[in-house]
Amino acid sequence: MPRDIKPVYFEDGVVKMVDQTLLPGQWKEREYSTHENVARAIETMVVRGAPAIGVAAGYGVALGAQEYANLKPKEFGEKMDGVLARLARTRPTAVNLFWAIERMRKVIEDNKGKSGIEVAKILLAEAERIRDEDVAINKAIGEHGQEILTDGMNVLTHCNAGALATAGWGTALGVVRSAKQRGKRIHVWIDETRPRQQGAKLNTLECAIEGIDFTLICDTMAGQVMKMGKVDVVITGADRVARNGDAANKIGTYSLAILAKHHGIPFYIAAPLSTIDFNAASEKDIPIEERDPSEILCCIQGIELIGGVKVYNPSFDVTPHELILGIITEKGIAREPYIKSLAELRDKGYGKG
Repeated sequence: MPRDIKPVYFEDGVVKMVDQTLLPGQWKEREYSTHENVARAIETMVVRGAPAIGVAAGYGVALGAQEYANLKPKEFGEKMDGVLARLARTRPTAVNLFWAIERMRKVIEDNKGKSGIEVAKILLAEAERIRDEDVAINKAIGEHGQEILTDGMNVLTHCNAGALATAGWGTALGVVRSAKQRGKRIHVWIDETRPRQQGAKLNTLECAIEGIDFTLICDTMAGQVMKMGKVDVVITGADRVARNGDAANKIGTYSLAILAKHHGIPFYIAAPLSTIDFNAASEKDIPIEERDPSEILCCIQGIELIGGVKVYNPSFDVTPHELILGIITEKGIAREPYIKSLAELRDKGYGKG
């Protein structure tokens, strides 16, 4: 397995993605040559993690332009509207998806009248910029975040917010990588992260590759390790953050924030400013994706014998802003009141999708 993890990138005329549904047992890159195949890869979680989904969507738009490049400008524009709409239907919660789509839409609008071939080249260049920027942004998040970590700290995290969830480096796990790069010894408690086990499958893999000390626990064990004094700080990623600081992340994050509050443990979110939805006033404006019941039922042997089992499977929950000590971004750490601090960081240059 490569040390330099590249979950999604463009090469030899196709989009290449590490199939994360096969990890950690098998490292396999899949190739995609159409926007529809990219959309399906996002839906089936071949690629996952809000920043990585945004990068994939950018490439999906570029592939769509290549598919329709030989059409006349009017027909090309109509087809591209369909491409944008299809990619927007893939996953509702991760705002980076829509941020990337709107960024690509603006490129199309700014180049109306040009041939499809010309626009396709411009869109691919923009998708490449989105990817390159994401890596740089994640490293900046890591640098700001590592300042809150001291040598010997124990960090608890939930779901995967490492290189595999981004274009590279990572957000929450990227903070730990940056701290390690500075010579700090950090131990990570990795929540299993039910029901798809992104922590158990992906965080453990990334920590093993990076040589980061870690211990895997079931989600339900987090409170116990906090009670034992074995957790110094909780850091997670986010898929969408409202302008007041309410943060949607993988289901189970809200529970961790409550536990952290009870035990006096600081709770941080690490996310790029492109994850801040400034059109969302609070958690009431954040849509929560519900996924297929099979994600839960598949792991319970003999469940089919019961019949008619009802399943509620939300993929995300929302942590209220008052439980979050800080939101670590590429431009610094935002703190309460978030409605002011996040806007100030946005106006420094990033996050204007």
